[in-house]
Order: sequence, then C-alpha cells, then structure tokens
Amino acid sequence: MTAIAVGLRDPRTLVSQDVWERLVKLIMRDHDMGLELAERTFGQTLAYLVASAENPGTPMGPTAAVDLGVHTFVLDTPRYIEFCQTYAGRYIHHVPLLDEERGGEAKVLRGTIQAVRNAGFHLDHELWQATDLDCNQCYAGCHDSPK
Repeated sequence: MTAIAVGLRDPRTLVSQDVWERLVKLIMRDHDMGLELAERTFGQTLAYLVASAENPGTPMGPTAAVDLGVHTFVLDTPRYIEFCQTYAGRYIHHVPLLDEERGGEAKVLRGTIQAVRNAGFHLDHELWQATDLDCNQCYAGCHDSPK
C-alpha cells in the first residue's frame, strides 16, 4: 500500500490578495478584531462558503463567530458576487431564521463542520465550537436559500 500525502486547501488562494486584505480590514473595523482573528475568521468564512457551494441542497450554517465574516463579505457585494459566481456558479444566499423557525441547529452545525473538513479545509476549532448551538441563522442553511 502506498501512502499519498494530501494537502489542505488554503482559503487565501480562493480570492486575490487585494480581496483578502480588504475583507480582513473590514472584519477588523466592523467587529473590533485584531489582525490574526480577522484573518482566521475570513479564512473560515471562505471555507464554509466553498463547502456550501460544493454541497447544494444540504442544510448548512455558520457559527456566530464565522457568521461575522459571512455578513462582512455579503455586504461587500461586488467581491461577494464574483466569489459566488466563481465557486458556486450562482449567488449563495444568506437568509436569517426567525426564532420560531429554529430547530435542529446542532445537527446542522455537525453537518457543516463535516462538510468543511470533507472539502479539504483546516477547521479552526475555536471558531467552530460545537457547544455554540445557537449558530444557524438561515432558512434551510445559508448556502442557497432564496425563500
């Protein structure tokens, strides 16, 4: 049997250096974060969005920590739309749930974490805490839900 070395996907390669730097600065500004945490947040945001794009129809949602990066990216619409077209071929919707629509967050979070890992990304355990069960703010997941 031959062992094959498999490398992890690097979120920094998913966007240009200019986009990376811009979004990290926006996350730092909008969420009062230092550089290191903002970079980790944006990296996990990109990993989550690619995993969502690669698993259409699968309910997925970010933790509150990763959602900060998602919101910042969605608001920078030109760069977000370009990213969506490149990795999903469509707009990746982000639709919050109302309290009465919630349920099954733990299962969705576990599935999201597994999808991020299966997509070949490093999982930042601090940002994806499994104990953060109040995390899925989207109808049927944030990956593509225009309802």
